[in-house]
Amino acid sequence: MSKVKPYLDYSDFGQEWLGDLPAHWKAVRTKLLFDLVSEPAPVGNSEELLSVYTALGVKPRKELEARGNKASSTDNYWRVEQGDIIVNKLLAWMGAIGISEYKGVTSPAYDILRHNENVNPYFYNYLFRNPIASREFKRHSRGIMDMRLRLYFTRFGDIKLPYPPIDEQNKIVEYLQFKLKRIDRFILKKKQLIKLLNKQKEAIINQAVTKGLDSKAKMKPSGIDWLGDVPEHWEVKKLKYVANCFPSNIDKHSKEDEMQVRLCNYTDVYKNDFITNNMELMIATASNDQIEKFTLLKGDVIITKDSETADDIANPALVIEELENVVCGYHLSVLRPYSKLEGSYLLRALQCKAINVQFEVCSNGVTRVGLGVYDMKSAKIPLPPKDEQQLIVNHIVSEVDKIHKTISTIEKEITLTQEYKTALIAEAVTGKIDVRDFEIPETQEEDPDSYRDEDLEDNPDSYRESLVAEDEADYQNEEIEE
Repeated sequence: MSKVKPYLDYSDFGQEWLGDLPAHWKAVRTKLLFDLVSEPAPVGNSEELLSVYTALGVKPRKELEARGNKASSTDNYWRVEQGDIIVNKLLAWMGAIGISEYKGVTSPAYDILRHNENVNPYFYNYLFRNPIASREFKRHSRGIMDMRLRLYFTRFGDIKLPYPPIDEQNKIVEYLQFKLKRIDRFILKKKQLIKLLNKQKEAIINQAVTKGLDSKAKMKPSGIDWLGDVPEHWEVKKLKYVANCFPSNIDKHSKEDEMQVRLCNYTDVYKNDFITNNMELMIATASNDQIEKFTLLKGDVIITKDSETADDIANPALVIEELENVVCGYHLSVLRPYSKLEGSYLLRALQCKAINVQFEVCSNGVTRVGLGVYDMKSAKIPLPPKDEQQLIVNHIVSEVDKIHKTISTIEKEITLTQEYKTALIAEAVTGKIDVRDFEIPETQEEDPDSYRDEDLEDNPDSYRESLVAEDEADYQNEEIEE
C-alpha cells in the first residue's frame, strides 16, 4: 500500500488553527466557498424533515422520532439539496454541523450553506466536523455563556478555510473514505467482540445462579417455567422471604432543616456493580427518619426501580464496604438480605436475565416504566445453601474478572483508534500529509455491515480468535512517514 508523506513546501497563511498549509493551497473565507441560502419549502411539502446532530451529523428527523423529535408541520421551513452543509448555529461549536445526503427541508433555525464551483462539500464536511474546527467555531461564536453561543454566518463567513485545488480535494476525500471505512470496520469488530464477551459473562452468571457448579448434581423441577430444573437441594423463594425490600423517597433537593448526606443516585447504581466509599456521590439532605431507614449498609443490594424501557429495569449494585453517611436516593430500592441470603449472591442472581425478566414483565408505565413494591417482593430467586452461595459468587468473580480485563483492553484499543481517526482527518484536510499519489488497493474489503450477530453465535471461539488477530498491525503503526 502506498505510504503518505508531508508535502515538500509549506507556507504560513496566518491561520493559527490550521498551522502551515501546503504552499500551493490557499486560505479562503467561508463566504467565498459557500453561499448562505434560504429557499422556502412549498406549503404542504412532503420531503424529508432533516436535523443536524452533534454525534450523527444530518439525519432525517423520522429516524429519531422515538426520542421525541417530531414536528407537526414543515411549513415555513427551508429547502435542502443533497450536498448542502447544514449548520446548527447554537451547537456548531459542539460539532452540530454536517453535509446532507438527502433532499429535504429543515428548520429556519439552521443555516444552509450551498457550495460553489470547485468545492467538494465532503472535504469541508470532514473539516467542519473535526475538533480543530469546533474550537475555531467556538472562538467566533457569540453569547454570554457556552450554551447560549451562536455562530452566525456574518462571523462564520469570515473564517478562513484551507482551499486545495479541486482535484486535490477529491483525492483527499477518496483517501479518507477508504481509510475511515477500514478504521470503522476495525472498531466495529472490536465492539462486536465486546458484545460476545458480555454474552459469555451472562452465560457464566446464568449457569452458576440457576444450575450451580456441580454438573453431576441431581436436579428437580423448580415449578417455574422460566427457571426450569434446579439442583435438588436448592429452594426457590420469593424475595420478600429472603430480603427486606423497600423503595427510597429521598430526592436530590436540599432543605435547611435537614441533615446533609451523600446520596447514592440512579446513575451510581446503573453504571456500577459495586457501591464504595471512594465514589463521588452528590451532596443532598434528608430527614432523621429517612437517614435511619435509607442509610446503606454493607451487603445491601440496590436496584433501579424504573427506566425508559421495561427490558432495562432492576439493574443491581452491591454495597461492598461500610459507607460514610451514604443514603439511597429516589428511583432506587434497597434489598437488605436476611440471614439465609448473601448480598453478593443476590447481586449475581439479579444480573441473571432468566431471573431479571420477572421485573421486565411486571413493570408498567407510559413514558417511563416502573416496578411496584408488590411485584418486586413477589419475584422469585433460586436459593442454594449459604456456603454454596459463596462458592458460586467466587466462581463468577473469577471468570467475570477475566472478561472485564479483556473488555477494558479492547475499549482502550477502540479509544486509541478513534483518536487516530480524528488525527488522520485533521492531518489530511489541513495538508499535513500528501495523499495525491495514494492508490487504493484493488482488493475489495468486506462491508462492516456484513458482520452480523449470528456470526458471533455460530462459532464464537473461532470468531473471537480471528478478531483478536486480524487488523492489529494496521493501527499499531501509522502509515505517515516523517
